[in-house]
Amino acid sequence: MTSKQQSEYRRTKLGFIFQSHGLVPLMTVEENVEFGLRVAGVPKGEWNTRVKEAIEVVGLTNRAKHRPFELSGGEQQRVAIARAISAQPPLILADEPTAELNSTMAFQIVQVFKKLVKEKKTTMILTTHDPAIMEMLDHVYTLEDGRIE
Repeated sequence: MTSKQQSEYRRTKLGFIFQSHGLVPLMTVEENVEFGLRVAGVPKGEWNTRVKEAIEVVGLTNRAKHRPFELSGGEQQRVAIARAISAQPPLILADEPTAELNSTMAFQIVQVFKKLVKEKKTTMILTTHDPAIMEMLDHVYTLEDGRIE
């Protein structure tokens, strides 16, 4: 692929959930999720529905008008998750997506991921150090000293 094709592929086919959240500080929860849809090239007519659905699925409907600095770390993490899943990419790469969530919310988010895999045929690749999360996943690979075990 050319550099332009690589950028297009990343923009339209990949979802990213960063451990550092990567939220735009002056945008609300809704605006941050919508921003992800804009970048992914999702038609404007789908934005409202997708934003509302993604925010609801991560349990942040009552915080939709808040900005990142008004949210806890776990809530910010859930905004990052909502942004990634709203575009419905075929592949989501997630770096410690449940690290800042309490065990109940982490369980709910993993259930969301499993539903995406089953119903939308999304491929999820995530990193975690949490043994409880690993127990819930279909496939677990261990990386030790740079090698897959």
